[in-house]
Parts: sequence; structure tokens; C-alpha cells
Amino acid sequence: MFVVFAIFLFTALSAVTTEEQNTEQLYGDIYYEIGSFSLRYNDLGESGNRCLREVPARYFQTAPDAPIIGNGSTVHWQRIEVCCEGYTRSRFDREQCVPDCSAVSPSNCRNGFCRAPNQCECFAEFVRNQRGECVHTCPIACEYGRCFLNGTCQCDPGYTLDLETRKYCRPKCPQKCGTHQECIAPGRCACAEGYKMTPDLGCQPVCIPDCGHGKCVGPNKCECFQGYHKRPLRNVCEADCYISCENGFCESRNNCQCRDGYKYDVDTTSCLPDCGDSCRDGVCIGPGVCKCFEGYEYREPGCEPICKTNCGYYGECLEPGVCGCRRTGQLCRSGICDPSGHCVCPIALTHYIDRCVEMNQLYELVSANEQDFNRLLRREFKTLIGRHFLFKQ
Repeated sequence: MFVVFAIFLFTALSAVTTEEQNTEQLYGDIYYEIGSFSLRYNDLGESGNRCLREVPARYFQTAPDAPIIGNGSTVHWQRIEVCCEGYTRSRFDREQCVPDCSAVSPSNCRNGFCRAPNQCECFAEFVRNQRGECVHTCPIACEYGRCFLNGTCQCDPGYTLDLETRKYCRPKCPQKCGTHQECIAPGRCACAEGYKMTPDLGCQPVCIPDCGHGKCVGPNKCECFQGYHKRPLRNVCEADCYISCENGFCESRNNCQCRDGYKYDVDTTSCLPDCGDSCRDGVCIGPGVCKCFEGYEYREPGCEPICKTNCGYYGECLEPGVCGCRRTGQLCRSGICDPSGHCVCPIALTHYIDRCVEMNQLYELVSANEQDFNRLLRREFKTLIGRHFLFKQ
């Protein structure tokens, strides 16, 4: 019986096409800030705050067999609308792009108006402190001090009145802070924004991403070594090359050096996020960040299919909405798995590849969808017979 079944499956598999068509459409709930790919197209329109950007089309794949067809410069890229540089999505309306002041105000101009990119204007009776935050001033309150009836501010011990505005109190350090340092608390210095402490050289500028073949001479400011240069819209020093090499830099004309957490992709000629083996049924959209396909949810260490019904003691959810046998991996719709890992059908029903059906339904099921039939037949062959042999993919 086993030999007859094997011959039947092998004969049916010989007619299976090598590629199956999938008509599912690309989709996405990723508005912006996906990966770190350069802005490729500008579409300022009337407001000047909305632009077009290319991201890998595979980010919008919905199923393992879904086609990856983008609408960008090649089929491997998808063009999406994003907020232009200096703007961000509104917290109240995700379709609107509003000026971004986060670079000059840690709280993004809270207690004030962000009039234009990096132009924060505080409300009345508020003032920007040394950190860029809009804080109360007299007669309401005085940061690190107290207000007098005449509207002046008296600072607490260890603080002194800001010389420029005279509306808030700054921490005081007895000795002058070092290069690229600022006084952050009474008697305590730390590196200024955009700098980090190093063991030998003190506070040094930080460039994100790193400069590649260059030197970081200021916060996010690269100075290239001789023979290297920056491409438009990129702050990384690299060699002349014809490949995109996003999330990396060109070592030579056709060699892309990827940053940590990324690996080179031939289709996009760029470095795409790497999730290792933990994103088999999903798409890696950031280093270690997996977006599962429809019908799957992330459960450590990867994406797992979702079944709304209980699959039984010897069963488990093997595909979205499809129960199967834990021991063998055989699909088992409308049946129950036995201890040996085989699907047992109710009386008067017979097992057809992945489900229990009536005998008079078999011809209808086979002829209804040939591609789906072939896919399921291949899977059943691999599950019950192929797994005992070493077949090359």
C-alpha cells in the first residue's frame, strides 16, 4: 500500500508547475521610518512637506509565496509617500505632516509651537532652557528657583540665573567644563548633545551612521578621506560605485560593506535588515525586527501560525487556520490526530490530502483549483514520504 501511494504521489508531482502564481496584492501599514533608506524622489506640491521615498518592495509581502512587485525604479523597490526631511507624522492625524523640532527640543517643543523645522517658539510665560525645553517662568514658576512678587527669579543654591534670558536658573559648576562639555547639575559636567565620552580623547562627536571612509568632525558631520566622497542625500564617505549600498558604504566599485545588523541583497544591491533564522514566516523590516505575514503572530523565537480552533491533544497549528499532527506534520482539517501522527476522519469521511471529505467531493476538489491541489499534494508527499529521503530543493 505504501509503495502504491508513493507511486501515485510521485506521478502527480511530475505535473506540478515549478512556479505558482499568487494574485494577492501588496499592502503595508508602514507609513515611514522603515529601514534607513535614502530619499529618492521629491514631490513638494503646495505645502512642501510631503515627499516620495523608495523602500524594498519585500517589506510589503503578505505571504511566503506572494509575488514581490514594486512600483519604484525597479520591481524590487516600492515607492511610498513620507514626510519630507524636517517634518514628521502628526500624532492626531497620521495623514498630516507637521514641522519637527525634536532635534532642538527633547520634548519636540512641548509647551510651545513648532513653527517650522527646528524652530521652536514657546508659549507666553514659558522660556527655552539650556536643554531646549519650554519651561515655566515667573510669575508662574522658575526652574530651580522661586519667583518674587515683582516677577524676578531667585535661584536655589548651586544654580545661577541664565545670563541671556534671566528667566530660568542653570546649574553652576565651580570649574569650567571641558571641551564639548556642559554643566548639567551643580558641580557636574557631561558631554554636550551629539558628543560621547571616550577614555583617551574626552568628548568626541558622534555620527550616525558612521562615516565609512571618513572622520566624524562634528555631530553627524563627516569629513571624507582623500579619494572618497559623499553621494547626494547620504552622509557617508565611500568609493565610486554603481550599486545602491543603502545601510552600508562602497568599499570599491562593486563591493558593498554592510553595517552591523544588515546583510547584502543582490536584488536591491543594498544592505537589508538581518533577523537571522527568526523570521521564516515574515519579513525582516529592521535589525532583529520581524513583521509576520498575515495569519501569523510573533512568538519567541519566530512567527507562528494562528488557528482559532483547538487543534487537539496530538495536534498543533501548522498553517494559518489549519490544524495538523504534531508528530508527522500532516495537515488535518475536520479530523483528529492520533498518537502516531496521522489524521483520523469521522465515520463516512475520507482523508483527502489536508482534510476530511465525502467521497463524492473528491473529483470536485481536484478539478476546482489545480494549482492549490498541486501545492497541497507536494506538501503531503514531503511530509509523509519525502522526509525519509534527502531531496535537494
